[in-house]
Amino acid sequence: MLNQQTLTTLNALKLFGMAKSFTDKITQPNSADLSHPEFFGLIVQDEKTYRENLRLKRLLLNAKLPQPACLEDIDYKHPRGLNKQTILELSSQDWIAHHRTVLLTGPTGVGKSYLACALGNCAARLGYTVLYLRAPRLFETLLQAKADGSHLKTLSRLAKVQLLILDDLFLTPLDDPQRNDLLEIIEDRYRKNPTVITSQCPIKNWHPIIGEPTVADAILDRLLHHSYKIELKGESIRQTKK
Repeated sequence: MLNQQTLTTLNALKLFGMAKSFTDKITQPNSADLSHPEFFGLIVQDEKTYRENLRLKRLLLNAKLPQPACLEDIDYKHPRGLNKQTILELSSQDWIAHHRTVLLTGPTGVGKSYLACALGNCAARLGYTVLYLRAPRLFETLLQAKADGSHLKTLSRLAKVQLLILDDLFLTPLDDPQRNDLLEIIEDRYRKNPTVITSQCPIKNWHPIIGEPTVADAILDRLLHHSYKIELKGESIRQTKK
């Protein structure tokens, strides 16, 4: 009777991890050997684990990563110029804490998007908020936001994301609204929150694609400063896996 009251109270307090742990442990014979502090400590730890898993699930859901990618699963056998030491550095939270940009370039199919999603997955597991956006969809969203009056609110939301992933940027030359929006996004995040950018276009060609020289200088100055520049090469991995 007392156990049922305890479970009811734990659930009422929304301590669902403790409730499940309590149920499991009172049915295990070896739990009788635990002291009261040990028993309580274990169910408290289970509550902590439950909340951490719940938060991770929520972070990954909100991140909208299109691929279930992990840094641990990266294939280094395919010759594409991927440095293991660089990936090892990116597997820690130092680059996020120091707001470093990651620029991933290379031809289609070499794994830029996978690597970007793996970085996003890693950041979420470290407890950071993440948002993945394809660049064309980003510019469409911002254009619609201008029409309905939510443009500034949308920019503010993007600025607050702790890791923003912009996939397939610079596929086509930017028009005035696009380059101005990109400048606002990069300026808002510079030295505050890191950004991961993927592009099929080499970095040396970004300036003419952005267009207006003054704006291009401002954007690239912020993007290139203190950033990881990963240039992938080789044939498409998709072709080799057929």
